[in-house]
Amino acid sequence: MVRLVERSIDIDASPEAVWKVLIDLVRYPEWNPFLSRIDGPLTPGARLSVDFGRSGSRKVTMRPRVLVVSPDRELRWLGKLGIGGLFNGEHAFRIESASPSTVRFVQSERFTGLLVPLLGGVIRQAASGFEEMNSALKRRVETVGLVAGAAPLTN
Repeated sequence: MVRLVERSIDIDASPEAVWKVLIDLVRYPEWNPFLSRIDGPLTPGARLSVDFGRSGSRKVTMRPRVLVVSPDRELRWLGKLGIGGLFNGEHAFRIESASPSTVRFVQSERFTGLLVPLLGGVIRQAASGFEEMNSALKRRVETVGLVAGAAPLTN
């Protein structure tokens, strides 16, 4: 069984600006309501430790393996519950051009495995968490961009 969850949002920023916030893992607790902690190297093959869960819910820790790190374009990992084939989630963050000054940030997860039909609640919570995170990322990137691009104060 396969289920795909995908949510996107347009952000008024460059791909580089979005990527910079996305890979600044140390600052996730400051702004990210869904992925509140990520530890580990963003290198293909490396293992991460990720705390996730919607705002106000209990956080769960998973240990996915990094699959793709393509600067300014894509970050992707694969997490497994139990042995492979029971419940796997391939999580992706993609940054796509939407216009000369806007990018589309797409967050998705492809759920596969025997337990997919039984874990519909987990999948629905993931969709809500993606929406929360995408909105928070937009606010963070656009606010950081405004601060970085602000004219200096003069007396």
